[in-house]
Amino acid sequence: MHLRLAGKEQMPLSVWPDVSRRRRRAEWMDDPELDPALHAAALTGLARINLFSGSTRILWPSVFEAARRKNAGHKPLRVLDVATGSGDVPVRLWKKARRAGLQLDIAACDASEMALSFASKRAAQAGADVRFFQFDLLGDEELRGEYDVVCCSLFLHHLHEEDACRVLQRLARVTREALLVNDLLRNPGGLLLAAIAPRLLTRSPVVHHDAMRSLQGAFTESEARALAERAGLRNARVTRHWPCRYLLSWRRL
Repeated sequence: MHLRLAGKEQMPLSVWPDVSRRRRRAEWMDDPELDPALHAAALTGLARINLFSGSTRILWPSVFEAARRKNAGHKPLRVLDVATGSGDVPVRLWKKARRAGLQLDIAACDASEMALSFASKRAAQAGADVRFFQFDLLGDEELRGEYDVVCCSLFLHHLHEEDACRVLQRLARVTREALLVNDLLRNPGGLLLAAIAPRLLTRSPVVHHDAMRSLQGAFTESEARALAERAGLRNARVTRHWPCRYLLSWRRL
C-alpha cells in the first residue's frame, strides 16, 4: 500500500523500520512549500498528539518550581518556547500557571509564518497572553533577549546532529536558569506508538506520513546525553517520560 500527497510517495506500510540506529529523513512538515491547508491540518493534529502525550505535563514541574521561586521576588518567570509550531505548549503552560496563581511572561518563536499565524489565532481564542515572533534557529542570526526558562518540544529530532548541537548551544546562551528539551524517544515501543497513535488522533496525512520518520530520527537517552556533552551542557540530565518521551534538562550553575 502506498499513499501519495503533493507528488510525494509514502513509505510502504509493510516495512517495519530498524530503530537500533538513528535514521533522519526529510519530513513533509519541513517543506516550506507545504500546502497551507495541509499545514494547518497537521498543526491541529500535532497539538492533539501533544495533548495526548503530555508535552506540557513533562515540562510543567520544572516551570512550576522556577516560577514559584521567581514570583517570590514579585517578578514573573520569563519563558521562551522555541519551534513552537501550533503554539499549544506555551498556551497550556500559561493556563496551568494561571490556575496555580503563578505569573509567567511567555514568548514563543518559529521559523514558519504559517505556524505563527496559526498559533497566534489559537492563543487569542484561548485568551492566552503569549507573544509570538519569527525566528529561524538554524539561521545565522543570534537569538536575542534573556529568558529564565527556555523550552523546546519535538524539534530536535528534525535536525542533523551538528545542527542539534548548535541549537542546544544557542538556547543555552539565552537562558538564565534552565533549558528544557522534550522530544521523542527512539525505541521499539515508540515505533509502535508512532504507527498507531497518529491514525487514532488525527486525519492529517502529513502527520501520518511524518510520524514514523520522526521516530526514526529521534535520539535515544544515551544519544541525547552525548549530544548535550558535545554542546557543552556538562550537568544536563536526561529522564524518561511516558509515553516514549525524554526530557533533557540543563540548569545554569
